[in-house]
Amino acid sequence: MTAPLLTLSGLGKKFPGVVALDGVDFNVRAGEIHALLGENGAGKSTLIKVLTGVYEADVGSIRLAGQPISPASPKEAERLGLSTVYQEVNLVATLSVAENLCLGRQPGRFGLLNWPALRRHARAALARLGLELDVDAELGSLSVALQQMVAIARALDLQAKVLILDEPTASLDEKEVADLFAIMRRLRGEGLGIVFVTHFLDQVYAICDRITVLRNGTLVGEYATADLPRLALVGKMLGREIIAPEHSPLRATTAAGPVTAPILSARSLSRTGALHPLDLDLHAGEVLGLAGLLGSGRTETARLLFGLDRRDTGELQVKGQSARIRSPRDAIALGLALCSEDRKTEGILPNLSVRENLIIALQARQGAGRPLRRSEQEQLCGHYIRALRIKTPGPETPIRNLSGGNQQKVLLARWLATRPALIILDEPTRGIDIGAKAEIEQLIAQLRADGLAVLFISSELDEIVRNSTRAVVLREHRRVAEFSGDAITAPRLMQAMAGGHQSHE
Repeated sequence: MTAPLLTLSGLGKKFPGVVALDGVDFNVRAGEIHALLGENGAGKSTLIKVLTGVYEADVGSIRLAGQPISPASPKEAERLGLSTVYQEVNLVATLSVAENLCLGRQPGRFGLLNWPALRRHARAALARLGLELDVDAELGSLSVALQQMVAIARALDLQAKVLILDEPTASLDEKEVADLFAIMRRLRGEGLGIVFVTHFLDQVYAICDRITVLRNGTLVGEYATADLPRLALVGKMLGREIIAPEHSPLRATTAAGPVTAPILSARSLSRTGALHPLDLDLHAGEVLGLAGLLGSGRTETARLLFGLDRRDTGELQVKGQSARIRSPRDAIALGLALCSEDRKTEGILPNLSVRENLIIALQARQGAGRPLRRSEQEQLCGHYIRALRIKTPGPETPIRNLSGGNQQKVLLARWLATRPALIILDEPTRGIDIGAKAEIEQLIAQLRADGLAVLFISSELDEIVRNSTRAVVLREHRRVAEFSGDAITAPRLMQAMAGGHQSHE
């Protein structure tokens, strides 16, 4: 066991109303690849931003090669030897490979570039990774994978001691991932410390020496990869006790299987880098839970079904008829509705009233030529305020003044007013209190009883178990399992989410 190359001790960072990091320790050794894992809100991004000088820690210390450091900016962090390569490459697409590699330190005199020296330096930087590229090529003309390789070469050219790779494989195919891993192993052999942030568990077990897990801004633990089974890792990320599936309690009620034709059928639905070909059926009067770790493809599925993203392959049928859903407008016209997981950015219109937020989808479906009368708006708004028990001083109250749970109810009312046949609920209980969660779950049960088809996406396994009549599990952009009725239990879902070879189960 060597002394850590990088040590973070007792790191704390607060934002208004949020404790992003709470006394977190993190260690990276020279010559290792260290996975940093956790679900949404775990604190991974905040930790990286503190480490690289984007944020200043409120408490705690950072030591690099035994020396205390406190980078005040990303540039200072790079100077100290901490370099980060993001999923979205932060280089200049319109400049050449050579110019990007030497950006900010181009050889030359009197304002004139020494192009031969620039090209030689760029080729030498790429050679360290075993790459041969046209250094005069425009960076934007290269694939995402090669752009990331250039970013890594630039980071190493800055004399990096620790290389942070933040979701570098999210947009890569299998061959590109293999090429990246070959370079990571080479750098590990040279004594570099590598921090690898990813949602792909298969990749963690393929490349990483150790794992640190964060949850809700706190440290869960640090583990040798070989000593941590996949199922145990998923449990630590989700904060659940591991129970063997065969000994787990069954659900209290058994759901009857669907007897009608699907409201929506998807066949071979896919989008490069987001979702492998997926088959999915949704029936009237059922709640289909969609489970999986962050980055598994849950939200990507919702966006493809609703026309927010363009699919590469796949056929859709709605009520037995072939459907071309190229935009949300097409989806709404066919009777689909979507409550996005990002309530603040993609849901509410904060400066508009409860009434205006509630009627906007119905008005959009009817078109500007058929405006809803004010009396109709008020009647509709009053009905849903009562039906969903929305706590608001009145319909003209700006929606920004409501609690998160009541904002979520307004968004549900917005879509129910369009009388959809199918509603997609993407994390409908995120960020709301326990009482509001219970009310949302009661609404989901009522929607099912009223004959709607519901696609229910949640990172909370207990919610999937409580609310779903069927459940599909996604892992690394693929459908890997389906359960129904009493077979829907948290341990079974976790087992499918963990996946992997038997040796890691």
